[in-house]
Amino acid sequence: MLTLLTFSQNHLELFSSKDVDKILKKIDGSHNVWLRCIHFRDRTGTARIINHFQLNPSRIDMIFNHSLTGIDEDMEDCLFDGYEVLTHQIKNREFQVARGSIVLGSNFIITFEIAEIKVLTILINNIQKQNIDIQSWGVDYILYLIFKDILNNYHSVFDHISRQLDDLEDEVLANSGDEITYNKIAVMRQSTRSGRRNFQNIKSLLAWMNYDDFQWITQPVKALFNQELIHQVDNLWQEYQALRAWMSELMEIQRDNIASKTSERINRLTILSTIFLPITFITGFYGMNFKYMPELEQPWSYPAVISVIVLIVISSILFAKQQRWL
Repeated sequence: MLTLLTFSQNHLELFSSKDVDKILKKIDGSHNVWLRCIHFRDRTGTARIINHFQLNPSRIDMIFNHSLTGIDEDMEDCLFDGYEVLTHQIKNREFQVARGSIVLGSNFIITFEIAEIKVLTILINNIQKQNIDIQSWGVDYILYLIFKDILNNYHSVFDHISRQLDDLEDEVLANSGDEITYNKIAVMRQSTRSGRRNFQNIKSLLAWMNYDDFQWITQPVKALFNQELIHQVDNLWQEYQALRAWMSELMEIQRDNIASKTSERINRLTILSTIFLPITFITGFYGMNFKYMPELEQPWSYPAVISVIVLIVISSILFAKQQRWL
């Protein structure tokens, strides 16, 4: 799906279509443009969009290469950002990541969303309802709003992760969990790594803006970035680090729990082996086929040996319980 938002001082219009040509015909060079490409994996159509905005054709490969994240340092034709955004959604115990690209030009911004980012849908709906005034701003203000909403979304994402960790912590501290609990924490910790890349990406952009030759963001919008987003990124980064440390602590405790349970099982097996060691000796001793073994001819020998074996077992178990080994 393609969604086109065009705006200027006296104009605001939202248009959606699956047809690239219809979208491109609606673009007026005198207006600012926000083009959202959602679940749009048509390489030919993407090439037409890139060509329409007179961008370097190499941007097509960058858009379809999911491994490229962060700000592109070669910014002659546009500001290109490959993003990863951590979401609430969980699949196979992993928090899902929304990936895509943002392309910012002089009067246009294009967002390529492999999976729809709901905060952007909410943002564009609020703009359409004129809950947010953008008509006196340029497209760089849209970029600011996008990053602001993404960062605001992280507060709810981290809150969701905290609730998940609370439940896992109860299992870990009650020592009721097993290796599955450990794997849940490990997978969760691994799947949240994209949050680190996301924050580093925004920090890189904030650093790039301080250069004098950075032309893609105007001074008023730079001021908004510096006044509001820098502290928000720092706070979220600290919260992210705290969550990662929490996960590491739970993993360490659960690893100790698993090791303790394993050690307990080994101790029990060792005690059982110790109990049966003298019994094995006795049965082995009387299993020798020597001719002169006077006990073999005594009628009381068999019950006597059985009684000794039972006595050894009972006394060994009582001793182990007294020592709290069992």
